[in-house]
Formats: sequence, C-alpha cells, structure tokens
Amino acid sequence: MAKAASSTALSWRDVTPAPIVLLSGPEEYFAQRARDLLRKQLRAAHPDLEVTSFDAGEYAPGSLALASSPSLFGEYKLLEVSRLEAMNDAFLTDALALAGSGAEDTVILLRHAGGTRGKKLLDTVKAAWPVVDCQPLKKDTDKNAFVSAEFRAGGRRIEGPAVLALVQAVGSQTAELAAACQQLMEDTSGAVTAETVEQYYGGRVEASAFKVADKALDGDAAGALATLRHALATGADPVPLVAALAAKLRTLARVAGSRGSAAQLARDLGMQPWLVEQAQRDIRRWTPERLRICIRAVAEADAQVKGLSRDPVYAVERIVHLVATSVSAR
Repeated sequence: MAKAASSTALSWRDVTPAPIVLLSGPEEYFAQRARDLLRKQLRAAHPDLEVTSFDAGEYAPGSLALASSPSLFGEYKLLEVSRLEAMNDAFLTDALALAGSGAEDTVILLRHAGGTRGKKLLDTVKAAWPVVDCQPLKKDTDKNAFVSAEFRAGGRRIEGPAVLALVQAVGSQTAELAAACQQLMEDTSGAVTAETVEQYYGGRVEASAFKVADKALDGDAAGALATLRHALATGADPVPLVAALAAKLRTLARVAGSRGSAAQLARDLGMQPWLVEQAQRDIRRWTPERLRICIRAVAEADAQVKGLSRDPVYAVERIVHLVATSVSAR
C-alpha cells in the first residue's frame, strides 16, 4: 500500500487499508463502523489476517515492533491500538518510529478520542496517512446528511420531511439514530415518509424533553415555551421535561467548577469531550448567581411535578421560562 497524505478527514464509509489509519474524535459509533469496515476489507483480501489489540495507556515497550515483524507464515497483520489519548511514553516513542513509513504487510489502526496527548505523533500521522472523522453529529444539518446517507447506502429512499422528523425524534445519539434508520428500512417498504416516522417515533417523550431543554438553554424563551406546549399537547409528561432541564443545568455546574482542557475534563468527569466543549461554550452566558438560582428552582419544580403541586403544567412552564430568560445574550 502506498503512502497517502490526508489533507481532509474521511467519512468512515470511505476508509480503505493503509499502513496507518487514524480514527480521530470522540464518537465511538463512527470509530466502530470504520473499524468493522476495515476488518471486513482486510479479511476479504487476506483470509489469514492476524489481528492484535493494544491499549496505548498500558503499552509495553517494543510491542509494536514485535507484532509487526514479518511472520514465518507470511500472515497479513492488523494492529488495533485504542486509547491514544492516554498513551504512555513507551507507546509514543515506538509509534513515532513507525509513523513515517508504517510496517510491511501491516495495517496499524489508531484510535484517538480527543485531547492533545502525543501531539507530535498525531501531527505526523495526520500529515501522512488517512484520518477518519469520528466527531459527533452536533448540528441538525449534519444529522440530516447522516440519515440521508444511511438510506442511500441501504438502497432506500426517504423523503426530506421524513429526514427532519426522524432527526427531531431520535437525533440525540448517533448510534440510536442509525438504529432507527435500520429499523425503518427493515420494517417498511417503498419511500419512507414523515407519516411513517410519526407512526414509529412520534411519541418519543425524551425527544420532546430535550428539544425543550435545548431551546431553553439557548435563551430562546418563546421557542422553548412553544415547543413545551406542543409536547404537553401531544401527551408528554412534565416529569421528564423537568428532568431534561435538570440534566443540562447539572452539566453546566460540573463544568463551571472545573479547570482544564475538554479532553482532560471529560476523563475527570466521566463525560464525552464534545459535551464538555458544548458546556464550556454555554457556561460563558451564565453568571454563577443565575446558575445557582436556576438549579435550586429546577429542584423545586421537580418536586412539584412529582406531586407537590396541583398544577404540574404551570410548574414546568415557569421553570422553562426562568431558565430561558436567565441566559445572557450571545
């Protein structure tokens, strides 16, 4: 395999064997799809493929060289290395020695979820070898494109309004969105319409709850209340609506009280790096006092919607309005 410089990151769908392939970003779903596709391609070409796995954080010196050395039986090799973001010094040294040229009859698949640990190695690999984009789908436009691509790959057609409806219903997690696409392709025939999506996913309470919370945390009071009233009118319960707000505010509070890079905080707090980055951006629009008031108020609202208030709908409307109007303008 020839050395191929990577000027832009590839989609997991476009991954092909190369001496070194880097899966870069915190979205594990894309990394797994790329890993599975690469294994499939290599096993089709080399039925005797030898697969070896390493954890870069627990790496023993010399292991890469040993695993990639020519075999007496000539087996092709795939070395899968996880947790580059936690790589130890021994791995960094050995990987740098291979980063320029790779190893004969070997594909080295590197998984890096985020952070700057081993920056020299990452820069060397990115300049010379294919990089697969494993960033999460944050924008609805990216999620829409993902859904359309899933249906194209499956040889099925989905109408534009159906794409939007599916993303709105189950778009919070990439793996869940992919599973929804697969279910619709398996359980239906012909073009998938918005009515089809509504039939399968229109009642998703959690989707409505987080849409309300997202609008409130974005400072869109009118949009948050309109979305809330629609959710309530279509059967959503006030309890998960308040719970979604509470989860968002708790994330802001955890990040506000911590210092460090997104990757470091993600490890320390047990959160996804992209979620930390989003919270770091959002917290700039909050004062400590406003955040404290809203966290206390959402705890009171939680108790009210669980039985302490005779009007849980009013309680959830009040907390949504309070949160949305507590956010400073961008």
